[in-house]
Amino acid sequence: MKQPLTLGFSPCPNDTFMFYPLVHGLVDTGGLEFLERLDDVETLNKLALLGELDVTKVSYHALGHIRDRYALLRSGSALGRGCGPLLVSRDRLDPAGLRGKTIAVPGQYTTALLLLRLLDPHLGNFVAMPFNEIMDAVLSGRTDAGLIIHESRFTYRDLGLHKLIDLGEWWETETGLPIPLGGIVARRSLGAETIAAIERALHAGVAYARSHPAEAAGYIREHAQEMSDEVCAAHIGLYVNDFSTELGDEGERAIAELMQRAERAGIIPASKEALFV
Repeated sequence: MKQPLTLGFSPCPNDTFMFYPLVHGLVDTGGLEFLERLDDVETLNKLALLGELDVTKVSYHALGHIRDRYALLRSGSALGRGCGPLLVSRDRLDPAGLRGKTIAVPGQYTTALLLLRLLDPHLGNFVAMPFNEIMDAVLSGRTDAGLIIHESRFTYRDLGLHKLIDLGEWWETETGLPIPLGGIVARRSLGAETIAAIERALHAGVAYARSHPAEAAGYIREHAQEMSDEVCAAHIGLYVNDFSTELGDEGERAIAELMQRAERAGIIPASKEALFV
């Protein structure tokens, strides 16, 4: 019997939706067994940096730091258009006026922070915190602005916050490509055969989830207890798409462009490793 593989993903609806078939045996895993570990994405980023998970969701920013040990899989990504991080504040501000101001961010290795640094390298007074605490930090005045991700993009207006810039729109205007937010990686030491089997199982799982959208409802609700059904549905609709099933040429070009820009900016180390096995 094969050793079970540790599988890390977030409790966000897009991840629980996509991984439900895989962890509940609804698709052929090729004899692989997965032990799920649910954590926020920045925790998963840090676990991957330590090499502690076999297969895991990571931010594409974090991928830039772990390419020597982990290979990217072509299924399971959060990548698309109109789904980027938003920079928000209590008052309407000129984004250029944020230099020297405090900005709450959802983690050191998140793609959101990478995009913000690419947008304006002169920003630097970042305060890292869990993504679900950022809007409160901005509302209370503890930070001057906040970089929001996930379901916060659906609820910030209800709290009276103002959008300063949509980093997804900026990226799409700059590159013409979809924005790569997070992807699934596998430890290179597992070997090409096992990684290929993981990729096939993941592809089958995402395809199953998209063709049976109601089956994961209870699992999604279990891990998104503070989110309304409407926000859950909007979240899945935004972050699960054709790129999630298979990156394709356009998706791969978008990721390569992000890695190249981050390398040129000195934000991630250069690497000679191919992204995929």
